[in-house]
Formats: sequence, structure tokens, C-alpha cells
Amino acid sequence: MEKYYKSIIEAVGEDIHRDGLKDTPKRAAKAMDFLTHGYRVSVETIVNGALFESDNDEMIIIKDIELYSLCEHHLLPFIGKCHVAYLPGGKIIGLSKIARLVDMFARRLQVQEKLTKQIAETVLQVTGAKGVGVVIEAKHLCMMMRGVEKQNSVMTTSVMLGGFRSDTRTRSEFLSLIKP
Repeated sequence: MEKYYKSIIEAVGEDIHRDGLKDTPKRAAKAMDFLTHGYRVSVETIVNGALFESDNDEMIIIKDIELYSLCEHHLLPFIGKCHVAYLPGGKIIGLSKIARLVDMFARRLQVQEKLTKQIAETVLQVTGAKGVGVVIEAKHLCMMMRGVEKQNSVMTTSVMLGGFRSDTRTRSEFLSLIKP
């Protein structure tokens, strides 16, 4: 990656030997490696057996999980928060595991719509929940720094599965509880 970043910097007309840019290709490659580390982790490693028997059948919500991702169209960041809820179906998952799953998918080249669906489907599959709801609210630098340059726009996506899709009361409860 270093070699390619060097070429990009030269292609924009900069002197790669300039003091401030000498190590930039190396730093940029290291940053990109970190920003895309979601490709090098798996659901199994994240969950790591942290599923626990439970007779709880009430909604569990983890809200305001920060997320940082890169838009797959422009390689620019989108930044926001994710709210995840599930209706346990005999098992609950360790709290930090939900945030780690969000991070795993966010740290890949993404579009927000796909990210929302991946999180919801994975939580449903891993927990065997009776339903899962995921809402993501994010600001996209590809829309803020270029193109239409709209600074205050926020994209909201949601995926409702199982009881969150079939029962409007469950969906409404979730959406009311995640409001600021």
C-alpha cells in the first residue's frame, strides 16, 4: 500500500521528498490497514462463546454505539451511531460483543444500507433472537466535503427482523426508546 500512496501523493502534484510527506505513504498505509481491520476478524472470534442461557424475553437495547466506516464509493469516512435491539430467544449475548460486531462490519469498505443489514442479520443468527432491530444515523464526508457539500445532512437506515418487523408495537417501542 505504501507504494500506491506514494504514487497518489505524486499524482496530485506533491513532492514526496518534502519534509512533511517523507513518511506519509507509510503512515497512510498503516491507517488504511487499521480502518479496514474488519476484514481480518470473524464473527466467531468476536462472540467467542459469550452467549448465555436466559429466560429474559424483554427487549434489550444497546444504543449510541459509535461507528466509523469508509464509503466504498469514494473511500471517504462516514461517522455516526448505531442502535441495536433484540428480543432474546433463550440466549443473551455479552454486551461488548454487539459493539464489536458493529465495529467489525463498519471497519470494511461499506455503504450504510448494507452495514445496517449485516449487523441485524448477524445478531439474529448468532443469538437466535425472536427479533432484531438496527438503526444507524451517520454523516457522510463524501456528501459533506465534495459533491453537494451539505454539512448538516444525516442519513438514517433501519433494518427490522422477526418481531420488530411483524409487530408494530415492538418496532414503535424500540424507535421511541432510541430517541434522544
